[in-house]
Amino acid sequence: MQLVPLFLVSALLHGWVGWRIAAALTAFTPADLLLWGALAASTLLMPMGLMGRRVAKSRLSAVLVWAGLLCMGLFSTLFVLTLLRDALLGLVWAVLVAMQLLGLGGLDTGALDTLRTWSALVVLALGLLATIWGFWHARRTAQVVRVEVPIVGLPAALHGFTVAQISDIHVGPTIRQGYLQRIVKRVNALGVDLVAITGDLVDGGVRELQHHVAPVAGLVSRHGTFFVTGNHEYYSGAHAWINELRRLGVTVLINEHVVLHHDRAHHPADAAMPLATATMVVAGVADYSAHHFDESHRSSPANALAGAPVGAGLRLLLAHQPRSAKAAEQAGFHLQLSGHTHGGQFWPWMHLVKFQQPFTAGLNKLHELWVYTNRGTGYWGPPKRFGVPSEITHLRLVTA
Repeated sequence: MQLVPLFLVSALLHGWVGWRIAAALTAFTPADLLLWGALAASTLLMPMGLMGRRVAKSRLSAVLVWAGLLCMGLFSTLFVLTLLRDALLGLVWAVLVAMQLLGLGGLDTGALDTLRTWSALVVLALGLLATIWGFWHARRTAQVVRVEVPIVGLPAALHGFTVAQISDIHVGPTIRQGYLQRIVKRVNALGVDLVAITGDLVDGGVRELQHHVAPVAGLVSRHGTFFVTGNHEYYSGAHAWINELRRLGVTVLINEHVVLHHDRAHHPADAAMPLATATMVVAGVADYSAHHFDESHRSSPANALAGAPVGAGLRLLLAHQPRSAKAAEQAGFHLQLSGHTHGGQFWPWMHLVKFQQPFTAGLNKLHELWVYTNRGTGYWGPPKRFGVPSEITHLRLVTA
């Protein structure tokens, strides 16, 4: 997108918020002037947050991107709160008019003016608090969410099998090596059997981010690390990233599978139990929209399972988008791990995700298929998570 249209849209949106909020603060001069100045700065910075890497270099680029994305997070909340404020003011005005018509009292314009002023201050306060709180939650290392998944007919050897799922980290303009290294350290502390990365690991090209993605090579588990592409890999050069991740020792699954042989007695806690071994299929599909970038990557759970052992004790599918669930269920998978939604990332967008995806977050079931949707281990765009915490998922398979 060109900068001029971005600036025009940004100016219109900021101008509307200024008209509704700053105009109500004239009694608090110079507060209204300060707000107009802040909105003017945000008008310019928001587009730079999206385009900063194209118009500047090195440190200046980083400053522009950070400033722009912080403004985007704050303005998003201010915009929504301004809409809600206008709805509230409209409702109060309608009630007062109805009371006047019914002879229950006069229209108190002074009270309305007071409400306009103080509600504008509340919008600003809530917007700032939500942005500060959201920034802290976005930048902290994701917490571990522990989930048990009951599988009917799960072999004894696979009872207690553990998977660490990370998703949607979005290594890029504001998420760098240190952020990813902290995630890797927390995952490794779990001591799991398998690590799954369900897409959108990056937001940028290999040349730019190679150094910052390198920590994934340090992920440790019994059976290794498996990766499937998300839509952002295709925005960032998917083929180059596939090669780079394989170089780092990660198994990339593009509509294909691997067969694992797992023995429960491998674990020290089970040393006294008889040796039991089970076969497990781990499959992965390219992103649901991958065919728009490369027809050979058209997402197909059926193709991913083709040739797999019929009697496998568990069929696990890694698919970036929950929308793959219908085809996964038809193909005969027991469990699908997905991401993509970020759980909405911050209020109120978590309420809109359900209109685009069948599942927003957590463990859900589609007929005989379990689907777990990770809320994201990082964030995209504004460094903000409000009402939707990031997560590292620790899944444990149990016999139903």
